Amino acid sequence: MKRTSRDIRRGNRNEVLRHVIASSPVSRQELAAVTGLSLATVANLVGELLDRGVLVEVGYEDSEGGRPRGLIAMRAGGGALIGVDVGELRVDVELFDLELRTLDRAVEPLTSDDLQPEQVVRRIVSGVRTVLERARIAPSLVLGVGVSMLGLVEREGSLSVYAPNWNWHDVRLRELLAARLEFPIYLDSQLMASTVAELWFGAARGCQDVVVVTLGKGVGAGIAIGGTLYRGATNTAGEWGHSLLELDGRACKCGAMGCVETYVGAPGIIKTLRDIDPDSPMLLEDCFDTIDALARALSKGDPVAVETVRRTARYLGVAVGSLINLLNPQVIVLSNWVATRLADALLSGMREAIAEHALPRPLESTRIMLCPIPNNPVSLGAATFALEGALAWVRP
Repeated sequence: MKRTSRDIRRGNRNEVLRHVIASSPVSRQELAAVTGLSLATVANLVGELLDRGVLVEVGYEDSEGGRPRGLIAMRAGGGALIGVDVGELRVDVELFDLELRTLDRAVEPLTSDDLQPEQVVRRIVSGVRTVLERARIAPSLVLGVGVSMLGLVEREGSLSVYAPNWNWHDVRLRELLAARLEFPIYLDSQLMASTVAELWFGAARGCQDVVVVTLGKGVGAGIAIGGTLYRGATNTAGEWGHSLLELDGRACKCGAMGCVETYVGAPGIIKTLRDIDPDSPMLLEDCFDTIDALARALSKGDPVAVETVRRTARYLGVAVGSLINLLNPQVIVLSNWVATRLADALLSGMREAIAEHALPRPLESTRIMLCPIPNNPVSLGAATFALEGALAWVRP
């Protein structure tokens, strides 16, 4: 798709904001140098953001032989943003200021009897009300609520297109939320939220070509090209978990056989564990509990846990090697709860397989690392979508 002048301006504005948040306070000259934009473009964007109340002048710094340079920063108290992560077991709601610093957070649990759209909406609304009341933030200060959903999301049509674990199809989630919340709602997928969080605040900051591999019950690969999210034609790009890893391999819930997800998603890892030791005490009723037990046993050097993670790391390395060959990214980030729990053992174990399957030249230029964001990157990314949406008023 051809980018319009509005798209270009929006991208430039977001790039300026990323660097202000990262390096505040900062001068216009520094922003021009780090973004590659002209000083005139930066000055124009900064002026509009000052008028909007998002940025504020905070003083001057000396320059070498010239006039003092004005310094700008985010106006933290100029508004509030809310990020919502609708996960498999709970709804995480976080309240942020305009510097994307957490002001408060709430967790609303989900049970198997609590997964109809109206019930999930009630949980989201309850979490939003809770964080605003506890932080004593006036609703008028909220610029928007970003909501990230598991599964496939049609961003423009406001649909939760497909949430396979819940049997949701074409749920008009934004409309349901808008009937209960007075704030602008920005709906997107967890995969896109994780990726934008890494671009703004994580391992991908300052990078142009990025892959964020999310490992949970499901598996995905969020992609950024040229510093911009790659969404595909229907906002479903990145469903890498349903690419082929082994011909005629394990059955996948999508109906295919041998998908990446069936080997490196949580249920796939548990299948590997069961293949190694059908009677393992680590095999618990709940998949989250089983992965936790596996991680604990791994830390103690349990041989079954070590072999389970070794095989999983090899599967993952083969699949990630293909991503490196296809996309030639600067950085690949492992994110989500399975990656967090198995962490360094998974990361170190996959490197040998990556070296065997990735071409040497693209591999040399690719860093592979764990997500460094200390809190929930999904709710942070969702709040970032709300910030971007709130600033979409800027004229082309």
